[in-house]
Amino acid sequence: MALAVDIASWACLVAGALLCFAGGVGMIRFPDVYARSHAAGVIDTGGALFILLGLALQAGFTLVTVKLGLIGLLLFFTSPTATHALVKGALAGGLNPLCHQLTADETAALADKASP
Repeated sequence: MALAVDIASWACLVAGALLCFAGGVGMIRFPDVYARSHAAGVIDTGGALFILLGLALQAGFTLVTVKLGLIGLLLFFTSPTATHALVKGALAGGLNPLCHQLTADETAALADKASP
């Protein structure tokens, strides 16, 4: 039983680390604040929560697990809210996204290319 908990814990820790790494790469590589905020959201919600779950499995059922759960709940509710507020502020400040809306002709041309 202890081996199964250790394996699950390490799987969660590795998954969280990989999500944090992928989000960090996205923060560097993505072109504008809107795409980068998505990468930051991946780090906050995905990476941090998987790491907290892995730590909670390692701690067992103790007061530490309850504290980690409360931290997880705090992150789960505040991180998306903060990201939304940041993006809404950037949009209100006049920062336009780098992508553009496709016209109907461009969409049809892409659909024709994609169909066999």
